[in-house]
Amino acid sequence: MSDAVLELSDVSYRWPGRAGFALAVPHFRIAKGESVLLLGESGSGKSTLLSLICGTIVPDRGKVNIAGRNITMLSGGARDKYRAEHIGVIFQQFNLLPFGSVADNILLPLRFAPARRKGVHDPAAAAAALCSALGLPDGVLGTKATALSVGQQQRVAVARALIGQPPLIIADEPTSALDATSQAAFLDLLFAQTEAHETTLLMVSHDPRLGARFDRVINMEDIAHAERTVA
Repeated sequence: MSDAVLELSDVSYRWPGRAGFALAVPHFRIAKGESVLLLGESGSGKSTLLSLICGTIVPDRGKVNIAGRNITMLSGGARDKYRAEHIGVIFQQFNLLPFGSVADNILLPLRFAPARRKGVHDPAAAAAALCSALGLPDGVLGTKATALSVGQQQRVAVARALIGQPPLIIADEPTSALDATSQAAFLDLLFAQTEAHETTLLMVSHDPRLGARFDRVINMEDIAHAERTVA
């Protein structure tokens, strides 16, 4: 049995329209517990690739396997559910619920992902433990997310991605607005959590200086062919 948590095979996708963007990925694989930094400039297809991995778009051809399941064969609703259960996403802009508390934000995935909820016997305690591990202050669960500093909001976003221990974490440019010291501190916290549970990590960035922290560094141009058609 393959130990791949993520595997794309013979994938191609073209955005609709007379002038559009196309992406082809012959093969891309990440093993269980592996940390991979994916580098690429703007326009290289990183966002399209993440959309294919998360199942928000379906390739015109090929397979996208997440934790052993080809998600291209699922309906839209089934893909959404499978994504919630198997992928934790750390967004560049955090995407926290502005009027929700820290607890509301961290526990949100458990409302949509029964498989992740099964492993969390006491959700409040699990959220508190993640907050403590990520260096958030005691009693923060009842605080509105918008009342926190940017750095604290980022840690809440990490806790939301980690709750319930999904097998794959995708981090989309999470350090782009941080200085070098803050980047290092953030990665220390993130790696401590993913390594503790042998979670697979795919981080997307344009900053090659982060590469030393990862098991592998991959350039978009090495795994994918991108082209833009002009009307």
